[in-house]
Amino acid sequence: MATVLIADHHPITRKGIVSLLHTMEDYKVVGKVSNGNEMYDTLKTTNPDILIMELDLPQINGIMALRTIKKEFTKIKVIVFSSHPEEMYALSAIKSGASAYLSKMVSTKTLEKAIERVSRGGIYLNDNLTQQLANGNTNENNMVVKYKKLSSREIEVLNLLSSGKRNKDIASTLSINEKTVSTYKTRLLKKLKVDNLADLIHQSRLLHIS
Repeated sequence: MATVLIADHHPITRKGIVSLLHTMEDYKVVGKVSNGNEMYDTLKTTNPDILIMELDLPQINGIMALRTIKKEFTKIKVIVFSSHPEEMYALSAIKSGASAYLSKMVSTKTLEKAIERVSRGGIYLNDNLTQQLANGNTNENNMVVKYKKLSSREIEVLNLLSSGKRNKDIASTLSINEKTVSTYKTRLLKKLKVDNLADLIHQSRLLHIS
């Protein structure tokens, strides 16, 4: 029997996942939480086999939280269930320790398939993204290709820039100094082939990062 913790700030999402798990064999829900603090507390007390979490959970930075979870709870398998585009966030989540990334637009059968695959120790990404990566698409305008040029931290910085955060705010959020933020901005300008911050933010929106 695999134990599951659900971390999502939408009550209807939590209820839906619980209902799905009740129809599946060999899964037991050990907790349902709505914010980051509750999630960490419950992880410590229940030590579940699987964590199903959203990236936008209040009180945490999703990608940073993934890294922390995989460092502190090494045996937990994490499924990210998110409203963000899979094309831009899936690989970042997997690189940060998640075993699966699913859009909240997927069918219940797809979520069920992902849970079962992760439970067996596998990795789950949607078929379209997996195929693009397998084909090694080198088109410079391809979204996945542009994404692959960015590190997880660069995507975090770009996210915060796109939401209107200043260097000082970004440094505080990511626990880095302002000089490092400036370095990341320079790298982003180069990798996304733009000349200024306004174009950088525009590019991020075209890539569906923000």
